[in-house]
Amino acid sequence: MQTWIKTLLNLKIARMIDVAVLLFPSFSNLCLANAVEPLRGANTLSRKPLYRWQFVGMDGGPLHSSSGLPVTPELRLSELPSADYLLVMPSYGHRELATPDTLRALRSAARRCHAVAGLDTGSLLLAAAGLLDGYAATSHWDVLTEFEEGFPEVQVLRDRTVIDRDRLSCGGATTTLELMLELIARHHGPKLSLDVSALFMHGERPEAGPHLPGLTRDRVLRAAAALMRRHLEQPLPIPELARRLGISQRGLEMRCRAAAGRSPQGVYTAIRMSEAWRLVQDSPLSVTEIAGRVGYADASAMTRRFRIEFGAPPQEIRRQQSRA
Repeated sequence: MQTWIKTLLNLKIARMIDVAVLLFPSFSNLCLANAVEPLRGANTLSRKPLYRWQFVGMDGGPLHSSSGLPVTPELRLSELPSADYLLVMPSYGHRELATPDTLRALRSAARRCHAVAGLDTGSLLLAAAGLLDGYAATSHWDVLTEFEEGFPEVQVLRDRTVIDRDRLSCGGATTTLELMLELIARHHGPKLSLDVSALFMHGERPEAGPHLPGLTRDRVLRAAAALMRRHLEQPLPIPELARRLGISQRGLEMRCRAAAGRSPQGVYTAIRMSEAWRLVQDSPLSVTEIAGRVGYADASAMTRRFRIEFGAPPQEIRRQQSRA
């Protein structure tokens, strides 16, 4: 199992990944959206079925979110044959949900799934089932003290997201998005994760002020990518980009290579080409106009770069689309 988990979490995956989302009464709409919309975005942007998900409940019948949205699970947890990831999402009322039947069902399901994630207060439910003993985990900050005191067998970390072997956890609805972006990056590379992040305008930061304190490596990359996207028609020089992020040019170079495997200029080019692809696919603009939109004064130079990135020139991509 651990060899499989290492492969699942750290290498690019060629096959579709199955995700089961276990919902309970009064689940959080926002947590649910942040769990599945990044997967949908990854499928859309890659133009491939990378992820498949289904909703699961403890019993039959629809479940209502805390704000009243009804969702009808496709099957009971006991009927779930297997999944790559089981996302446990109780949100509110987690204490009352920790019944012997529920905990027994969670233990059984964990044996059939390759990895289990506690979203929001889901970590406490997993801990009550004994599924986090010997693992590091986190939860919503409102219940971290309760988590620490109630489950000494768990290494409770005051982090936004935690991935420890085949156990994953995050602190709430917003951090669910961060966890899913991290999984997309591990499965399919940081470029796709950044594109999904941009789809939801995650990581956008104001340009005012020279210093952005507390940026981790990934947050530096996301902040840099956000600045790059706001400056496509007139790309910023890399030294200016680093200055606005409050780090040295060498520091930015090291962080981009460590997090994305590319230089800052390479990341910038990839973002510009992603926008060029979108405009080729979704707009009637000419190649010359598209080149200007992504910072190329010469349409031929943009076309050469486009061919390198996507294996065909823009005109051919449009012809393929019209024949589809």
